[in-house]
Amino acid sequence: MTKRWRVAGINFSHMHMGDLLRNVHDHPDADIVGICDEETDAMRPAMEALSIPDSCVFTDYQACMETAQPDLVILCPPTGEHALWVDQIAPYGTDVLIEKPFADSLTNADRMIAAIEKTDKQLIINWPARWDRSHYTTWRLISEGLIGQILEVHHYGGNRGPLHHGADKVEFEPTTEQKRNSWWYHSESGGGSLRDYLGYGVTLGTWFNGGQKPIEVTSVASSTPGLEVDEHSITVARYENGLSKFETRWGTFTDPWIHQPQPKCGFVVRGTEGTIASYDYESTVRVQTRQRPEGFDYPVKELPAGEQNGIEYSLTRLSQSLPIEGPLSPAVARLGQQIIESAILSIQEKRTVPLQDN
Repeated sequence: MTKRWRVAGINFSHMHMGDLLRNVHDHPDADIVGICDEETDAMRPAMEALSIPDSCVFTDYQACMETAQPDLVILCPPTGEHALWVDQIAPYGTDVLIEKPFADSLTNADRMIAAIEKTDKQLIINWPARWDRSHYTTWRLISEGLIGQILEVHHYGGNRGPLHHGADKVEFEPTTEQKRNSWWYHSESGGGSLRDYLGYGVTLGTWFNGGQKPIEVTSVASSTPGLEVDEHSITVARYENGLSKFETRWGTFTDPWIHQPQPKCGFVVRGTEGTIASYDYESTVRVQTRQRPEGFDYPVKELPAGEQNGIEYSLTRLSQSLPIEGPLSPAVARLGQQIIESAILSIQEKRTVPLQDN
């Protein structure tokens, strides 16, 4: 008999909670058994959109955990509270999926890993770009050896800004005051475009390059007057075989899921035998090889059955008692966190720094 997964969503600070709960709602073997946030109004859009009954709504996480007894907990707190929330949920013995980025520091990423390692459960870090068919296709082609050993990964990632859209990409036009009042724009909470998007670039980049570690990192960032955090950053990582570049931007001209801005959001990967350009949401990737240096468009591959999104993938792996792999795994995401930590230090000290570790 197929297991029915009991899933709870706790802390709605990140707008992706609504999207993840919709994925649970649409999954044939999963039920939303509880949602929780200190502010009921934060949960109301999900309650209405997914017809979640009042009996499944909580404002105290302990009551939620004890009453709902979930198998999997989705966490979407501010980045600066990721470790706190994993610490609080881990003792209940559930698998935990936390929305990207991994953490606000390498120390706290290791704290999260340690908290889950005390149980027999898994920690899953959801990077939505993993479910973009173009990036999945790029990884498949790299894995098949099409472009040889990876030498460089270049990423440009961003959007108009985190307050311009909510769950299901409903659009808003935030004021400067709303920005100042949001955790996204406070450094203590883990805000800023670098923390929001550099993780995408370096975590998927690590997936593409087979786990290579950079030797050193150089980063610069630009802030808008009156705001605490950056809205634009450029990071260069030096590897044994070359340089890779990762750029983050809040304030792109358009959101890439509606109209690709310029520069286009996505990846360009260079290997010893060719290149792949993989842009967000596109139906083809652009490939060059030694046999076809003029380049050609390669149709994207469909995601495997049971791996259409973070919820499907996680429940598929957990149902088969298989480890979480790729960008969602703590091992790959931790290396991404090391690069982020190094970039932040580089900005603070205005110099190139070696790859950081605890």
